[in-house]
Amino acid sequence: MTEVSYDVVVVGGGPAGTMSARYAAMRGVSTLLIEEHRAVGSPVQCTGLVSSKTLAVCGIEPGSWVYQEVTGAHIFAPDGSSVSIGGEKVRAYVVDRKIFDRNLLGLAAAAGSEVMIGTKAVGLGDADGKKVLEIISGGRKMCIKAGVVIGADGVQGSIARWSGLGQVQKVLSGVQIETAYDVEETDHVEVFVGSEIPGFFAWAVPVSDNTARIGLCVDTARTQLSAYEHLMQFLHTNPRMKERSARGCSDLLLGCIPLGPQSCTVADGVLVTGDAAGQVKPTSGGGVYMGALCAKIAGEVAAKAVLSGDTSKGALMEYDRRWREAVGRELAVGMRIHKVFGRLGDEDFNELMRFFGEPEVLELINTYGDIDHPSVLLGKLVTKAKAGRMLGVAKVALRAMMG
Repeated sequence: MTEVSYDVVVVGGGPAGTMSARYAAMRGVSTLLIEEHRAVGSPVQCTGLVSSKTLAVCGIEPGSWVYQEVTGAHIFAPDGSSVSIGGEKVRAYVVDRKIFDRNLLGLAAAAGSEVMIGTKAVGLGDADGKKVLEIISGGRKMCIKAGVVIGADGVQGSIARWSGLGQVQKVLSGVQIETAYDVEETDHVEVFVGSEIPGFFAWAVPVSDNTARIGLCVDTARTQLSAYEHLMQFLHTNPRMKERSARGCSDLLLGCIPLGPQSCTVADGVLVTGDAAGQVKPTSGGGVYMGALCAKIAGEVAAKAVLSGDTSKGALMEYDRRWREAVGRELAVGMRIHKVFGRLGDEDFNELMRFFGEPEVLELINTYGDIDHPSVLLGKLVTKAKAGRMLGVAKVALRAMMG
């Protein structure tokens, strides 16, 4: 059996994996990235909506792979009423995720990381004080020795499980189609909440003036139907969807959204990052921003540990501490919001939308709203609640978020 050796081996070629490999390689250690599929960015398992901060964290500028600039959102309540938030500032981009991911891979390679495509990790062990990763590539089984293995292999990945770190706290089931759609504003996404999407929400993300990505996620613990069945019902029963969306689709995606990180994301010689570590915003399901931010830390700490000659769990705990300092509070606040909103009924959502539609509240949302950092806005809304202007269930919901 062929055996090779690297200082750092990254499993997974998504944004978290390529960012980890890039930042490890930038520090001069030998780095290898392996990707199970035969093309990075395929299959796509994302809405393709990334925040403006995501591009800054990844160190890239918008290019031809950006389809739309998004400045706001229209949020629809179960009774059909809506609230529009946002303004002139670009808050997100609708992108071609295949090209986006491949750009990040190019940056990792330019930094010095080697790349193996169509390579699957099938086992993880230990030998001579190093990790031994078993892979199958091109039909051949190989062993790779590594000082540190970074698991960026997604919600269904194996590195966390093989290392005894366990899995994320919760997994949502999602589905999305790309289809003809009568888009009113290409710079606004549409969000739908209510009992027809139990545990999360539905969306319509504009690709052009006549095409959108329409999808939803559901909490499978709250329904006996699949996400696909919920989407079909939504398309056929929601008045706006019936009026504006076409029959059929040009693309269909199925996937999962992991929520809630493990209690620890490191073991001897192992780090997990991105979706594999539940570093996903529980309020929106977006994982690219937080995954990239945490992956940078993972690459830096892995390289530092290899160069110091200490790749023990104790040395690698620097990663766990640093990423929690960076985004741990936002993840915790986001999980509270997610849990509370998952308990609301249709009348609760209608009441909440009426509250959000108040001019003073809307001004707070537009001023302090940040898709990547919801805690600042939450604090402002709670202050508003204490001023006595919040109604019924909205007040109860926000109290519960802080409880």
